[in-house]
Amino acid sequence: MIKEYKTIREIVGPLLMVDGVEGIKYEELVEIEMQNGEIRRGRVLEVNGDKAMVQLFEGSSGINLKDSKVRFLAKPLTLSVSEDMIGRVFDGMGKPKDGGPDLIPEDKLDINGIAINPVARDYPSEFIQTGVSAIDGLNTLVRGQKLPIFSGSGLPHANLAAQIARQAKVLGTDDKFAVVFGAIGITFEEAQYFIDDFKKTGAIDRSVLFMNLANDPAIERISTPRMALTCAEYLAFEKGMHVLVILTDLTNYCEALREISAARREVPGRRGYPGYLYTDLSTLYERAGKIKGRPGSITQVPILTMPEDDKTHPIPDLTGYITEGQIILSRALYKKNMMPPIDVLPSLSRLKDKGIGDGKTREDHADTMNQLFAAYAAGKEAKELQVILGESALSESDKAFARFADAFENIYVSQGYTTNRTIEETLNIGWDLLKILPRTELKRIKDKYIEKYLPEESQVD
Repeated sequence: MIKEYKTIREIVGPLLMVDGVEGIKYEELVEIEMQNGEIRRGRVLEVNGDKAMVQLFEGSSGINLKDSKVRFLAKPLTLSVSEDMIGRVFDGMGKPKDGGPDLIPEDKLDINGIAINPVARDYPSEFIQTGVSAIDGLNTLVRGQKLPIFSGSGLPHANLAAQIARQAKVLGTDDKFAVVFGAIGITFEEAQYFIDDFKKTGAIDRSVLFMNLANDPAIERISTPRMALTCAEYLAFEKGMHVLVILTDLTNYCEALREISAARREVPGRRGYPGYLYTDLSTLYERAGKIKGRPGSITQVPILTMPEDDKTHPIPDLTGYITEGQIILSRALYKKNMMPPIDVLPSLSRLKDKGIGDGKTREDHADTMNQLFAAYAAGKEAKELQVILGESALSESDKAFARFADAFENIYVSQGYTTNRTIEETLNIGWDLLKILPRTELKRIKDKYIEKYLPEESQVD
């Protein structure tokens, strides 16, 4: 039942306190009718006895405490969903912003969703090909996984996000694949880049875009990722599609949480972020996965910029605890003009072993992955030694590893943002690079694979 009150007691930033309420529920949708008839929306953030705290989605300027009316609508914030959402662009509150018609919804879903029952979860084990060698070959993305990208201010994570959205696909299946892209607090220029790129490459035909811009209300940022994930859940578990969800930039989401927490006068946690930041982030990340007996899946690639490139900052730190690994972009590689500047050594995909091998990628994938990783690490050490002691202090083996490290960065990692490599191409490039090393150094690959993929006559010492 809709209830209306004219008992606004206080307004602090995006928060509004209403007295004398009864029967009000947490997360209930609210309408504020101003004295001039303008309607603004919000939601119930807290209920304490006969007092309700309302979080406004728009600004609070112009609201008159005496004459404004508050209506509690007895329902949560919902998203109208339909398969016709694919190919459309929406704002952070789920309203069309591409000039197209309003949707005729098949259903209206609560954006807060319901956590997947752990017993009903299916274990992620199917390979997703992104076309990016540093991910596919060394930090493999698996269907149903949460694999964040840790970036820094000014690094080209937008280009990498667009590339993954454009190129990602599940191999060996005819199941429908969709991309849900949620942009949180990004600039107009960035938003236009994504929209133009998706339209130019045709990726828009299988994508749903939710765009929350930097000049939109900070409160809207809290809803945008939940709108995107609700759309993904509908497409995955109601329509049986494989959905890749890309969220950028989660740092802006956390800043909005901090802003609201400060307005609520809550006791701050680390770096001023609310103490429940971990719990709040988990309500987003844990909406990825597969459900037993259902054909669809949700795979998440959240992107966040680490303030001051600090991996110990609360946002990347807590994200690392919840998700299954991370892809880290390197400022040093970016300065060397590597595109994309993925630093494979600190990057990690905890589920990569489950999504590779015979029948999924190729029989030699695990061995070559381990050998490339070890060789690149040895090459980096050799180059550091060379800087300190000079090239003459290196053994022939060390020099080979140093040459390998340079070639690995220039050929394997730096592939550009338009090159779409199949997993076979990625593995073959890996074998070509291993020719730089003496055969005796290939200690992590079974002899039968060396004989099959690196015969004697092709070996270069």
